Parts: sequence; structure tokens; C-alpha cells
Amino acid sequence: MGTLLAVIGRIGDKAGSLGALVSAMGCAMCFPAIASLGAAVGLGFLSQWEGLFINTLLPLFAWLALVINALAWLAHRQWHRSLLGMLGPAVLLLSIYPWFQYAWSTYATYAGIGLMLAVSIWDLIDPANRRCDEQCDLTAMENRRV
Repeated sequence: MGTLLAVIGRIGDKAGSLGALVSAMGCAMCFPAIASLGAAVGLGFLSQWEGLFINTLLPLFAWLALVINALAWLAHRQWHRSLLGMLGPAVLLLSIYPWFQYAWSTYATYAGIGLMLAVSIWDLIDPANRRCDEQCDLTAMENRRV
């Protein structure tokens, strides 16, 4: 079960981060800096589905990354990784819904997407390994005696 959660966590985290980034690239009115990056790499055609991206896909991918990172904690038990992994999607969701009326919400959105991407890259470079609790320590001690 732990291995399955680890695989789902690694893949789901990347899918959520990449999906949120591509969704933001399709919304030139809301996120001009990311949309210009998207247009530069050939994703300018996404602007015709701007409403779908900002209203449906961006929150969906942020929720996916948030839930997957929360579940990934069950696999690796590293609270600092899980907290950083959940902080980006949480800031992104807050910037879309309750903070949208404020002028600084765009900066919060960029920070949330940037943090999601940074944590995903960190997970690619240095994957999380399961940290043992007291039960794992007892099992390891018993195996040494044999």
C-alpha cells in the first residue's frame, strides 16, 4: 500500500503542477506573464478556452496536487515535504477564490504555481524516502539480532 501511495504521489504531484501551469498559460487576461511564456512555447492557441482553464482546470489541478501531497505523507512520513507540497496548491486556491478581489492575488497565484513547480522539481532531484517511526526501529533491531 505504501509503495502504491508513493508512486501515485510522485506522478500525481507532477500532473497537478504541470496541469496548473498549462492552465495558467491559457489565461492571458489573468496571468499575462505566464501566458506570454505559454505563447512563446507555442501554446497561444489555448487562449480560446480561457474560461474553461481558469474556472475549471486550474482549480481542479490545484485540488489534485493538494490531495495527492496530503496522501503522499502516508507513504514517506516527511511532514516538511508534505507541508511544502500542500502550501503551493493551497495558496493557488486561495488566490483564485477568496483573494481574487485584491490586486496582489496575481502575485499569490504566481507564488503558488512557482512553489508547486519547485516542489515537483525537488521531488524529481531528491525523491522522498519513507521515514520510519518507532515500529520500524523495533523491526530493524529484531532483524539485527537474527
